[in-house]
Amino acid sequence: MLLTDHLITVPLDHDRPDGPTIEVYAREIAAADGRDRPFLVYLQGGPGHEAPRPSARPMAPAWLERALRDFRVIMLDQRGTGRSTPYGAPGPDAAADAERLTHFRADAIVRDAECLREHLGARRWSLLGQSFGGYCSLHYLCVAPDSLREVLFTGGLPPVGRPVDDVYSATFDAMRVLNRRYHRRYPQDAARLRELLDRCDAGEVRAPDGHPISRRLMRTIGHHLGADGGAEKVHHVLELGHASPGFRHDVAAMLPFDARNPLYAVLHESSYADGGATRWSSDRVQPDDFAGDSLLLTAEHLYSWHFEDTPSLRPYRDVAAILAEHEWPRLYDAEVLARVDVPCAAIIYADDPYVIRRYSEETADLLPGLRRWLTDEYLHNGLRTAGHHVLDRLLTLARD
Repeated sequence: MLLTDHLITVPLDHDRPDGPTIEVYAREIAAADGRDRPFLVYLQGGPGHEAPRPSARPMAPAWLERALRDFRVIMLDQRGTGRSTPYGAPGPDAAADAERLTHFRADAIVRDAECLREHLGARRWSLLGQSFGGYCSLHYLCVAPDSLREVLFTGGLPPVGRPVDDVYSATFDAMRVLNRRYHRRYPQDAARLRELLDRCDAGEVRAPDGHPISRRLMRTIGHHLGADGGAEKVHHVLELGHASPGFRHDVAAMLPFDARNPLYAVLHESSYADGGATRWSSDRVQPDDFAGDSLLLTAEHLYSWHFEDTPSLRPYRDVAAILAEHEWPRLYDAEVLARVDVPCAAIIYADDPYVIRRYSEETADLLPGLRRWLTDEYLHNGLRTAGHHVLDRLLTLARD
């Protein structure tokens, strides 16, 4: 592989080109004989995660080898992540921090990508959007379709015009199904989980740094049930004694939100908001059977209490509270999407608890140039576990 670094300076607020600036980093990856191939931009899931780091032995990520047959790949570190200007510890003024972070959503990421495309001198390029990266890709189709050769979505067709409460309500329904499936597979784990959660209530379960892990925080390890191999991961950690070093370290690593990628927590709700304020939707729409002393595991449901129960996130509490009340602009335009003439293909995971199947299919119906692949063969991380096959089939679909 031939690797080339790109670092560009862009406005923090693209509507104020003379205002503060940030840097955006991207890594270009080409095969030795592929320096002149067209570009494929990979848009990472999240929000708040940098792009994968490539390796040759073994070839990773799993889809890269297939991509390099047709493309030069651009791994974009979305603003605030990786080698782009990072978002770190919040400053003393939470309101100022929150205002700054209103410029870190999908709309700003797309405008960064357009700046990078112009910097590289590319007339058009292709997109591969995983999860939140698919949300960015759909916005891209709304605002700059002429820049796109083809768009591939992997578990990332977002709802268009749906209230955020509809989205979160549906994710609880999906997790209820995955919980039942888990306990059918590992029936002995119900007793283990009940005992573990009772020990959490008693303050006996602690992270490696000594802070207690609450029952509600422990239940968030359920977000692994939405990924291939995730049920095994939960089962194997439940096999360990709660006081063992292995358990404490493994559980801490399995919790979805922490300060390694603070934007993932702080901006998570906003990624589902196609307009309007989110106002801690999970807190408000959580069903009764997920409340209190429930044994049901939760997924990517962000709650206001995450910024209390997770010590590393406490400094971000006020910033997150302000953003929860922010009125977000619309990201998608159904009328524009109905006129877009760009070849698209999407894999829709039937049992995905993060990007809900029926809403993805509603969005697929809007795009005249999109071909869908609905499957229950994979969960949300199909691109990671079967990348060569998934990418190859999506390219075949998009190219008819």
